[in-house]
Amino acid sequence: MENNQNSGRRTGTIRLAKMGMLVAIAVVLVYLIHFPILPMLPFMEYDPADVPIMIGTFAFGPLAGIVLTAVTCLVQGLTVSASSGVYGIIMHFVATGTYVLVAGLIYYKHKSRKSAVIALIAATVAVVIVMVPANYFITSAFMGVDKSVILQLMPFIMLFNLIKMGANSIITFLLYKRISGFLHR
Repeated sequence: MENNQNSGRRTGTIRLAKMGMLVAIAVVLVYLIHFPILPMLPFMEYDPADVPIMIGTFAFGPLAGIVLTAVTCLVQGLTVSASSGVYGIIMHFVATGTYVLVAGLIYYKHKSRKSAVIALIAATVAVVIVMVPANYFITSAFMGVDKSVILQLMPFIMLFNLIKMGANSIITFLLYKRISGFLHR
């Protein structure tokens, strides 16, 4: 009985360490790789931080993905992206939380290449959709931007999210199987 408890604790500790490593990789990626996607809106930057979060989601499930998202948003929002403040943390959590929850729930039920593709496409589309009202309400509230301006920018916001999440989905798909062996050991 005691061996089972120790084994369970050890497994949990190892999983927590791997999740911590994924958070650290996500934060380092934001620090090292970030650039504007749309020249007319240079504040909308691509970064690959969602890739390790999604890899963790596929490896450990949707709940773990939400935990990875929350921790990454807080660490990133208090360090490398501190200039965006609470607004950045909230928007990052809404976007990435949507991304990992949708993909994680689909992939968790049927773990296959086909399911991964469907999960990543559905998650990308979900983020594009969810970020419309998120930007409309949250950006106007936090940034004091008139809602009419946000509506004018909405096609660009949608395009940005489609490109960013699409790129992160492709990268995740290409890397996950190569990394999953390590995460499942």
